[in-house]
Amino acid sequence: MLNDRLGLSERRACRIMGQHRSTQRYEPRRAPDEAALRARLRAFSAERPRWGYRQAHTRLHEEGWRVNRKRVQRLWREEGLRVPVRKRKRQRVGESTVPASRLAAERPNHVWALDFQFDETADGRILKLLHVVDEFTREALAVCCERRIDADETVATLERLVAERGRAPEHVRCDNGPELTANALRDWCRFSGTGASYIEPGSPWQNPYVESFGSRIRDELLAVEQFSCLAEARVMVADWRHDYNQHRPHSALGMIPPARFAAGWHRHHENGRPDSRAETLQGRRRQHSASIPTTTTAKAADPTPKAAAVSLRSPYGLAPRDGSTTVPPTTIPRLPLRVDQ
Repeated sequence: MLNDRLGLSERRACRIMGQHRSTQRYEPRRAPDEAALRARLRAFSAERPRWGYRQAHTRLHEEGWRVNRKRVQRLWREEGLRVPVRKRKRQRVGESTVPASRLAAERPNHVWALDFQFDETADGRILKLLHVVDEFTREALAVCCERRIDADETVATLERLVAERGRAPEHVRCDNGPELTANALRDWCRFSGTGASYIEPGSPWQNPYVESFGSRIRDELLAVEQFSCLAEARVMVADWRHDYNQHRPHSALGMIPPARFAAGWHRHHENGRPDSRAETLQGRRRQHSASIPTTTTAKAADPTPKAAAVSLRSPYGLAPRDGSTTVPPTTIPRLPLRVDQ
């Protein structure tokens, strides 16, 4: 570079760079086996893409090559061979028949939501829980507690629920876990006429009802009790599910337990009334209001505007809330005026 760009002599350029003049006249000699060695390294990288030059050097020694590890590393780099960056596994995504964003439960057995939750016993062994929730009535249809739950066990739980309730759900909503995207569950949905609604990967908020149920059982049971064995966990989970359905008030149902709400919905439906959740809750609120005793006075029952104005009048002579100009009665006490001396 000094010779070409600055026009310096070879002697002066070598003195400036601190190199011997013989280095400028050195011609590298290639080994006679270098071409074959490079070809063997390329073939080795194609056969073993996750192996590096150290494994290649060991394999060459096994094949009878007499080559230094540093030479293998240099040729490996010159050939551009390297272990590729590990790519993230492609997640298997279920095929939905109905988009999750457009599916809303309108009646019991319309949409069942499925999800898994994990805990452990006192000895450190894993507990796996399968939640099945009716999105309309918010009932916990099943909480299966086992050491291991696969796709076949999930289908068996759904079959048991169908036998108990007399019909299969119209849709199931779940995430893209391996147990829920397996062929066993897909075949069950196809044979039972049930639609599948898979949420997008990494979007648990698209399955909110069963996620909320999971947070309740985590807060009230799993984070409080320590299970000594699987049998104890099964009993306590079953007791908590019964208490949740029969006695625990649900804020989305007007502070009514899910089982009582479902029974009220079925009574309204049998009587030919509207079967929406709003109508059922409205009827429940009317019944609750009618059961509260009320006491009325003759003055409060007076429908005249004057009585209403008197009942809303301030004891200190302020204007009524309805804007009327009714004269305050003489029985209203007046505050004494303070005269500064």
